[in-house]
Amino acid sequence: MSTRALIEVVLFDLDDTLMAHTRAVDEAIALAQETAGGAFADDDTASVQRRWAELEERHYTRYLTGELTYLGQRVARARDLLAPYGIEVTDDEALAWFERYLVGYRDAWRLFDDVLPALATLHGFRVGIITNGDLAFQTDKLQRIDLWDRLDLTAVRADGSIDESDRRGRVIASGELGVTKPDSRIFHAAARAFGAKSAQCAYVGDRVRTDAVGAHDAGMLGIWIDRGRDRNPLTDHAEGDAPAGVPSIHSLLELPALLA
Repeated sequence: MSTRALIEVVLFDLDDTLMAHTRAVDEAIALAQETAGGAFADDDTASVQRRWAELEERHYTRYLTGELTYLGQRVARARDLLAPYGIEVTDDEALAWFERYLVGYRDAWRLFDDVLPALATLHGFRVGIITNGDLAFQTDKLQRIDLWDRLDLTAVRADGSIDESDRRGRVIASGELGVTKPDSRIFHAAARAFGAKSAQCAYVGDRVRTDAVGAHDAGMLGIWIDRGRDRNPLTDHAEGDAPAGVPSIHSLLELPALLA
């Protein structure tokens, strides 16, 4: 029997895999410029979007490594974005600016077009999410994009307990577990939450090393989804190409054939 024929659980990354995170971020920054006025509003939108993406990558990574708190990375991102325009903000002002930005970001949350059709084909598989993020924020996201109940999800806690064990899906968030992808421990925690072995799990994500190779090294079938023009331009191929043994797909609609 092939390894793929053993798959019982299909796990997904969330941002830029299921939800069009980069697209939502760009829309929210464009809206923030429109409502700001002054030099910030007058700057080239594409340049501001690019710089905001760079700040997200830099400071969110600092949060994931424990250098900053979750709110601390928000402060750092807002402060560094506004500083070139002569706008100096306190921590509270930075957080208030970030909250206004989040209104536009939340309003722009959308699934990729291939998500619901692909999920409808995964008959017989249990489905879950592994995300490098804050559990409460990612839970809100999953509820707003109508995946929480559709996938029958519930949260996995740091001690391995499950909030609602009668639900079929699981959400494993680094902010709760204290370990981040590509650390094998977060993938192993996901397998345990389903009562499965790593070899019985497939994991799909948009980052080569963080997602696909990380899952592969943890004993899962790691799959890289290469979304072409919808890739995050900052992280696009930043982690190299998928190595041998790590398959890639361009659409989630290719997933059923890969798992057959």
